[in-house]
Amino acid sequence: MNKIIIIGGGVAGINLLEFLHKRDPKADITLIKREDAASFSTCGLPYFLEGTLKYDDIVLHDEEFYKKKGIDFRVKTDVKEINLDDRTVMTKDESLTYDDLVIATGRKPYVPKIEGIDLKGVYTFNDEIDGLKIKESMKEAKDGVVIGGGSIGLSAAVALAKNGLNTKVLVGHDHVLSSILDPDMAKIVEDRLNEIGIEMITHSKIDSMEGDGRVRSISVNNMDIPAEIVVVSRGTRPNVDLARDARIETGENGGIITDFKMHVKRGDYLKNVYAFGDCVEVIDHVTGRPRLSQLGSTAVIQAKVIADNILGGALTYEPCVSPNATKIADIQVGSVGITSRTAKKFGINLVTGKSKKLTRARYYPGRLPVTVKLLFDEGEKLVGAQVVSGECAAERINSLTIAIKRGMSAREILKMERVFEPALSLLVDATVDAAEDAMNKM
Repeated sequence: MNKIIIIGGGVAGINLLEFLHKRDPKADITLIKREDAASFSTCGLPYFLEGTLKYDDIVLHDEEFYKKKGIDFRVKTDVKEINLDDRTVMTKDESLTYDDLVIATGRKPYVPKIEGIDLKGVYTFNDEIDGLKIKESMKEAKDGVVIGGGSIGLSAAVALAKNGLNTKVLVGHDHVLSSILDPDMAKIVEDRLNEIGIEMITHSKIDSMEGDGRVRSISVNNMDIPAEIVVVSRGTRPNVDLARDARIETGENGGIITDFKMHVKRGDYLKNVYAFGDCVEVIDHVTGRPRLSQLGSTAVIQAKVIADNILGGALTYEPCVSPNATKIADIQVGSVGITSRTAKKFGINLVTGKSKKLTRARYYPGRLPVTVKLLFDEGEKLVGAQVVSGECAAERINSLTIAIKRGMSAREILKMERVFEPALSLLVDATVDAAEDAMNKM
């Protein structure tokens, strides 16, 4: 029986372990992770921070849960070295041999070089350790600042505000959520955050953080802003140190290069060594170029591919469109495919359509606003979609993901059959109107 070693126990590693064990309960699996919690929902951290969930709610399983299934499950353990020639993995205390190795080392937060960033009260927001530190620190603080206007940063800002802190978000770009939304769609989010008392400062240039051992203020754009908690959320980088030390190749975005079966590359692709999740690069369906897709949903598909190949199958991972959704305060944001900024970078000319409507019939209680923006290329194919809504953003993005993958045009989307039920939807949906708006410009 082949011995399988998985390095990393985040969403990626845990899902692979479970897929392997489900298909072959006798599989010889060792999982090694540095964190304390065996199975933990990192995606649930913002809701723990804001008080919606308790810590125990997002600890999914303990170590014993997996050991009872016959899995060699190791927490609080660092892998020191991978030797691909000897097929060994070195920890502090021992050398483990493998037949199949899977690298799922995830990502690490990017920490900018700012004077004072090592002061107490300054945190990243990447794992359960960060979440617990911020939760404790919020109890005595009055002023909080988040550096970064991505989905993680905005979720942290909402959590600080819900806990009574005066909260500001420092955004380097001209709008929030710049990796998934165009400026006009992001403005809906910004306006709502302003309404609930969260201030956005765009084009932020941070000079320093000041304090007496603990952070007290931030100097930004020649202003001093009070801050007793600072959450640094300036994006993440693939955690590839172990892989690089083993001379595994990485790509232009810093992630591990893999083939469509998730094999890593060292000169040639290695048939018994895999990598996936936040630490790898993928191929973008629209641009055909390598990119990162640091999403739990991406990792789950890749885990199925790896499990199938380890157990003798031949599944492959296709170029991706990275559908994603997030909840910011009381609104939902979804995106799939490319944005206008990405289109400009790769020389793709766009025709866009947009519609603002309601999620249900205007006479039915509970109706909420929804804005849909669709992006089409010169060949009239859908290449991107953005949704800001009071509800059902994820469901809309899921259907638009299929539309992009199938190369659907505005005309085809316009003619799609749809459900109408006053309590659930409109007779003429915002997606249809957005497609028609684009078609009228073609």
